[in-house]
Amino acid sequence: MNKNIADRFCDYAKIDTQSDPDSTTFPSTEKQKDLSRVLVKELLEMGLEDAHLDEFGYVYATLKSNAAKEVPTICFCAHVDTSPDCNGANVKPIIHKNYQGQDLVLPDDNSQVIKSSEHPYLKERIGDDIITASGTTLLGADDKAGVAVIMDFVQYMVNNPQLPHGDIRILFTPDEEIGRGVDYVNIEKLAADYGYTLDAGKRGSYEDETFSADGATLNFYGVSAHPGYAKGKLVNALKVAGDFLNRLPKNEFSPETTSGREGFVHPVTMGGVAEHAWVKFIVRDFQTAKLAEHEARLKSIAEATINDYPGTKLEMTVEEQYRNMKEVVELTPAISDYAIEAIKMAGIEPRLSSARGGTDGSRLSFMGLPCPNIFTGEMAFHGKHEYVSVQDMEKSREVLVHLAGLWASH
Repeated sequence: MNKNIADRFCDYAKIDTQSDPDSTTFPSTEKQKDLSRVLVKELLEMGLEDAHLDEFGYVYATLKSNAAKEVPTICFCAHVDTSPDCNGANVKPIIHKNYQGQDLVLPDDNSQVIKSSEHPYLKERIGDDIITASGTTLLGADDKAGVAVIMDFVQYMVNNPQLPHGDIRILFTPDEEIGRGVDYVNIEKLAADYGYTLDAGKRGSYEDETFSADGATLNFYGVSAHPGYAKGKLVNALKVAGDFLNRLPKNEFSPETTSGREGFVHPVTMGGVAEHAWVKFIVRDFQTAKLAEHEARLKSIAEATINDYPGTKLEMTVEEQYRNMKEVVELTPAISDYAIEAIKMAGIEPRLSSARGGTDGSRLSFMGLPCPNIFTGEMAFHGKHEYVSVQDMEKSREVLVHLAGLWASH
């Protein structure tokens, strides 16, 4: 049962757990449970007697406290699904031992080359063992690296019962990649005071801040007419929508033109017919108040567009997706203080950063479980060039050991 973290990760990576944004079920794909069942079996074998998989695909388990006093209950969380952006079936993990800075040519498609010139973090990992896929799939380090780290942490703590810790809740979620990861989490059953997701990249990374996020849908209603007799009558909603997209700013306001703490709007899908066309956007900013500003600007551009097409109508709807976890996490400074101290205790210089995205922790934080994000080493996720350092995963596990001890001792 005692596996090293590399073997553990590779075993998990081979299981296809891709989620599906077009599915109406939860979880969106049954195959995600294939990994979840493996995790429950392993947790039970480690002695976590309450480990189980519920009807929604969540894995819950408890590493019971051995502390002499009552201490806060901490949750460690990772997601089992992989991104729908790239093939996740038949993943073949490859371990490149003692990496020396060379370009990594992936054997199943030699055109897929992970170049250190394009992935500068690799230059920091000279001497590490680097795991990649084989060239035809993603690797799944996002977030099976996090899953492997948590499982390795549990095994380490079971093997070292002299290390003090309070109750540690383990939570593995489905469907994080499609934004539904905590839709059916039972917070009362989880019964944790504070949490940490294991879903960040570079060694030492600690993220206590994410984007705030909305989704916006713009509906353009034109005027339908038989195309053979349409002169002076037809107003094609598809063309109106296309003109609207063309009017969006070219050098700002978009993911491809922003960085750091800049927000953006981003069209993610569109469709329709001549009479009715729609465009769906994601809207992102670290300042929640700015979402409304971005949405107002988007609507203004759309209204200016339809003014040039008499007879066209516009409807815009906005839905909240998640909010910046920092609004919750900063209310309890110890959450970040202990995480940063644990990273330092592992001999690592902390990299404090803000995630230009969201995690399960974003929503968990507003469900009553403050939940920042800790590194696992996963890099270049959602594509065929994804990779992870074995030593990064080992260091992440070491951070969790220190973190559990800090909560117990304080």
